[in-house]
Amino acid sequence: VQERGALGFERHYHVTDPFIRRLGLEAELQGHSGCVNCLEWNEKGDLLASGSDDQHTIVWDPLHHKKLLSMHTGHTANIFSVKFLPHSGDRILITGAADSKVHVHDLTVKETIHMFGDHTNRVKRIATAPMWPNTFWSAAEDGLIRQYDLRENSKRSEVLIDLTEYCGQLVEAKCLTVNPQDNNYLAVGASGPFVRLYDIRMIHNHRKSMKQSPSAGVHTFCDRQKPLPDGAAQYYVAGHLPVKLPDYNNRLRVLVATYVTFSPDGTELLVNMGGEQVYLFDLTYKQRPYTFLLPKKCHTSGEVQNGKTSTNGVSNGIHLHSNGFRLSEGRAHVSPQVELPPYLERIKQQANEAFACQLWTQAIQLYSKAVQKAPNNAMLYGNRAAAYMKRKWDGDHYDALRDCLKAISLNPCHLKAHFRLARCLFELKYVAEALECLDDFKGKFPEQAHSSACDALDRDINAALFSKSDNAEDKKGSGPIRLRATGRKDSISEDEMVLRERSYDYKFRYCGHCNTTTDIKEANFFGSNAQYIVSGSDDGSFFIWEKETTNLVRVLQGDESIVNCLQPHPSYCFLATSGIDPVVRLWNPRPESETLNGRVVVDMEGASQANQRRMNADPLEVMLLNMGYRITGLTSGGAGGSDDEDSSEGQVQCRPS
Repeated sequence: VQERGALGFERHYHVTDPFIRRLGLEAELQGHSGCVNCLEWNEKGDLLASGSDDQHTIVWDPLHHKKLLSMHTGHTANIFSVKFLPHSGDRILITGAADSKVHVHDLTVKETIHMFGDHTNRVKRIATAPMWPNTFWSAAEDGLIRQYDLRENSKRSEVLIDLTEYCGQLVEAKCLTVNPQDNNYLAVGASGPFVRLYDIRMIHNHRKSMKQSPSAGVHTFCDRQKPLPDGAAQYYVAGHLPVKLPDYNNRLRVLVATYVTFSPDGTELLVNMGGEQVYLFDLTYKQRPYTFLLPKKCHTSGEVQNGKTSTNGVSNGIHLHSNGFRLSEGRAHVSPQVELPPYLERIKQQANEAFACQLWTQAIQLYSKAVQKAPNNAMLYGNRAAAYMKRKWDGDHYDALRDCLKAISLNPCHLKAHFRLARCLFELKYVAEALECLDDFKGKFPEQAHSSACDALDRDINAALFSKSDNAEDKKGSGPIRLRATGRKDSISEDEMVLRERSYDYKFRYCGHCNTTTDIKEANFFGSNAQYIVSGSDDGSFFIWEKETTNLVRVLQGDESIVNCLQPHPSYCFLATSGIDPVVRLWNPRPESETLNGRVVVDMEGASQANQRRMNADPLEVMLLNMGYRITGLTSGGAGGSDDEDSSEGQVQCRPS
C-alpha cells in the first residue's frame, strides 16, 4: 500500500507546468539502422523496448542510456508494434510487422518462441491487458482484430472482430488499445473517421451462447447480419467529419485513426485522426454530434443582448442529429450572467485585443483560458465562436457552432450567437438549416433583419440553394452519416450504418500538428492525471497541449523528418520519442542552469499555421515539399489566416462582446 501511495505521489507531482516548460532533450539512444516505428515502457518504467524497419528489437535501460539487448525478431519487414506481455516478468515481448506476422520472443534466451501467420496484411498494433494473462490482441490491415492465447495447451489465435463484415473488403484496422481500468473494453481505430469501442466479454458470451444453441449449426441470414451482439459496440466520431468525408475524398485527403489510447483512469479516449486533428472523447458524459439546437422562445423586452444578461426562458429547440429534424424537449438550464471577476475580465480584454489584431489563435487560447475558469459565461463562448469562424482551420466552424449552442443555452437572447449559428450552419453545408436559423434570427431580432450582415448571409444561402453546382445533400434523406459506398468491396452494412448514427461526439479537439504522411502517428496523455496531451507531427516536431483548455504550451523539434511515437514514462516526467531518424530520443525537464534549448520551436503559431496549410495542400505539393521544394501556394497566406470573408457581416458578426 505504501508503495502504491508513493507511486501516486510521484505521478501527481512529476508532471507539472514548470517541468513541461523546461522539457528538453536528455539523450539519444543509438543502435537501430532504420526508422524506429514503436516504443514501449515496461510497467515499472526501468526498461524501454523499440522496434524498427531494421527488423530488430532493442531493449534499453533508458535511465542509464544503455542498450541491454538487441535481437533480430525473425520478421522479414518493418516492425510496427512491440509490447511486453503482462505477468511475464518482462521476459516475453510481442512484435507485429509489415510481413503480416505476429512473433512472440523470450528475451532471456533471445529467441523467437512462437510465430503467428494468421493475418493476410500488415500488422499495425498489438494490445495487452493485465486482467487477461497469456492473452493479447492484434489489429491489421486485413480488417481483422485477432485474439491470441499463449497457454501451453492452445497457442492459437481467433478472430474477435471482423470489420469487413461491416465496412466491406477495403477497410483496414490500424490501432487498438485496452482500457487500463476495465480490461473488458477494447478501442479500435481503422480507416475512416469512426473510432469503435467493444465489450470483449459480451462478444465472448455471445459466441459461447451461439455454440451452445441447438440451432448453432444452422447459419441463418440473421446470424450473418449480427456478428456482434447488440450493445457490444459503441462508435465515436468528431461530429463534423462524416459530412466532410466526400469533400476530403475528392481531394485525396485520407481520414484514418492512427492511434487510440485511454486516459489512466479509463474515462477518456484519445484519438490521433490521420488527415485531421487529435480528439478526446469523454466516455462518461457522452454527447451526440449535434448540428442544430435553437430556442424557440425568447422574450427580449428589458434585456441586454449578447450575453450580458439572461432570463429563465424555455428552450424548446429543433435538433438535427445525423439526419432529419426532431424537436428537443424539456427546459434548458439558463444561468444568470454574473460579472467576470477582475482577473478574468482582464483575460477577456486581452483576447478581444488579440481578436482586433487578427491574432485568431491567441484570442481562442485566451478565451479558452477564461472559459475553463468561468464555464457558464455565455459571452466567452460567443466571442470564442467568432474567433474560430475567423481562423477557419479544419473543424473550426464546428467548434464555433458548439460554442454558439452553448452560449444560447446559457442565454437564449444572445444576439450574436444566434447569427453566428446561422453562418456556421451555412459554412458546414447545412444550407436549408442555415436558412431556417436565419429566418428564426430575423423573427427574434427584427431590428437586425435588414442589416448588411443578414442580407449578405441571405444572398449566400440562396445562391447555394439554387445553384446547380451546389452539392448539399438532402439531410432528411441520405443524411451526412449514411454514406453508402458504390462498390460491393466497399459496401457498408445496415448494422454499420446504425452504429455510425448512434456515434458520440468529442469533448476536446487539439490543433497544430500535421498527420498526413504516416499512419502510425501517436497521441498520448502525459502525466497520469492526464494533464497534458502530446502528439507527433509530419514537420519533425512534437506538440504538447493542456488537456482542459486545449491550449498549445510547447513545441519541440523531435526528428529531422517526422515524429511518429511518443511514449510517456509510467510515473516520471520523462518522454521517449522516435520517428524517421534511426534513434530513440529521451526528454525530461532540463536544469534551469542549462543553456538555451535549441530544440524549442518558439513560433508555435507559425508552426501550427504551416501544418494547417500542409494538411490542406495537394498531395503532390506535399510530396515536393517533403523533398525540399518550396511551393508558393503553401508558403504564403494561411489556412483561415486573416482573409476576411465575413467582413460584410457588420456589427453582428465581427466584433467580440
